[in-house]
Amino acid sequence: MNYRLVVKCVCFFAIVLISYSSFAQLSFNYFATFSEPEKHYVDIELHIQHVNTTETHFLLPVWSPGYYEILDFPKNIVDFKVTSRTNQPISWHKSSKNEWVVENNQNSSFKITYRYFADKKSVAESNINTERAFLMPNNIFMHVKNHINTPVSLSITPHKNWKSITTGLIENAPNTFTAQNFDVFYDSPIYIGSPHTFSFTHNDIPFSVAISKPEGLNEAEFTNDLKSIITATTELMQHIPFTNYSFILMEAGGGGLEHWNSQAVFTNGSFNFEEKSHYTDFLNFLTHEYFHLYNVKAIRPFELGPFDYSKENYTNMLWVSEGFTVYYEYIIMMRAGLLKKEEAFNYLSSSIKRYENIEGKNHMSLARSSFDIWLNFFNHNANAQETTISYYNKGPIIGLLLDLKIRHKSKNKKSLDDVMRYLYNTYYLEQNRGFKEDEFWQICETMAGSTMNDIKNYVYTTNPVDYQKYLDYAGLNVDLEPLSKVSSSNDELVKRAFTITEKEKITALQKDIRDSIFIKE
Repeated sequence: MNYRLVVKCVCFFAIVLISYSSFAQLSFNYFATFSEPEKHYVDIELHIQHVNTTETHFLLPVWSPGYYEILDFPKNIVDFKVTSRTNQPISWHKSSKNEWVVENNQNSSFKITYRYFADKKSVAESNINTERAFLMPNNIFMHVKNHINTPVSLSITPHKNWKSITTGLIENAPNTFTAQNFDVFYDSPIYIGSPHTFSFTHNDIPFSVAISKPEGLNEAEFTNDLKSIITATTELMQHIPFTNYSFILMEAGGGGLEHWNSQAVFTNGSFNFEEKSHYTDFLNFLTHEYFHLYNVKAIRPFELGPFDYSKENYTNMLWVSEGFTVYYEYIIMMRAGLLKKEEAFNYLSSSIKRYENIEGKNHMSLARSSFDIWLNFFNHNANAQETTISYYNKGPIIGLLLDLKIRHKSKNKKSLDDVMRYLYNTYYLEQNRGFKEDEFWQICETMAGSTMNDIKNYVYTTNPVDYQKYLDYAGLNVDLEPLSKVSSSNDELVKRAFTITEKEKITALQKDIRDSIFIKE
């Protein structure tokens, strides 16, 4: 016998086994069924393989990115059980409110089952009834601690009365969807039911649309409007960050939420808009969520990713993520030919009015409104209007002022568009990370060739904003006259209109700036 050959063979197979043990990746296969939708339950089964530890820690998020409130999804988990491949029970215990510890010992493969109760009507929370199921995967599906980057699959068995599944996830087999990691999986809502569905292709990319209540829908017009919004956004950012995209338009409700491959929004309950302005408002809304693909998903504050799904993620910069997205929904809608400049003036005037005509502007800075959003996301305290502001109102104002200043200082050769593209290309595409606060300001100053101390003052303090100074750069006026007479009491707020209008006589540079932002008609 050739002992050297035997030794070599043994060593070879040992290396193979070690390599397999080192590189065999955890395998997550989820299954979802709906035996009792009338009771708002989904039944979950997880088959997990290639576990190389004797104890496995499973985590469930407690909040949804883009929705800055701790919602404690683990409270909806019931009947949690673990069994081996031979159907023998495996012990487990909880180590925190959102962590389950499975004592699997030598079991490298096992099965977990539980039910999830979903009765909340929210864009951030799952909801199940006899008509349909709206699943937010980050509410329902657990990942293994320190294995957030593991691929995952989900097979869905719809209730017998439901006809379709709409999601931005990749469908590799009928009703079976995959994601390359849990960040993508968690950010891919799933709508199961019998909505009106259609699809279209634009720039060689497939788009799908699911509309829960399509009454009054003009499908051809709506499709063309979506294409115009997509085209204007792509021309602005000069890149497309996805391979497919889904619009999930649900029944009547409030709010919407952006995702990497989709958006899920509530509607007014139909497409029977009483006035054209209501349809324009709706398109603004969809544009807002669509632009979030770039601004917040790709262009994100450094603190917002990788996410810690188990606790608050604090940043001073949500006024850029949310406020600038409000500003750009109007810019994109104008460039898409769906919004007139006078309408854009009215929307921006409304933002100024909502900010200026509350007492909270004297007590909360824009940066703090971002950092403290975890306290104030839905703050209904009696003193909220007196002590807080919303970055949805002051954020777009700062976006406008910043755009005007960069254009003025650079003789309209640079703009906020250039800032957004730089942030996208440099920190997302090239470095795969978020931007830091000082980096944002440095980029703005580079584009303008000027310091940004005046704009910073409006972000980090409660000092009054000199609107007319910046609006002059584009030949615009703002009405600062009081709406009505008020007493001389210092604690009574003076209500003002803050209406933006055009000046008649302006310079060539002012006209150039105005026509660049507010499209010349």
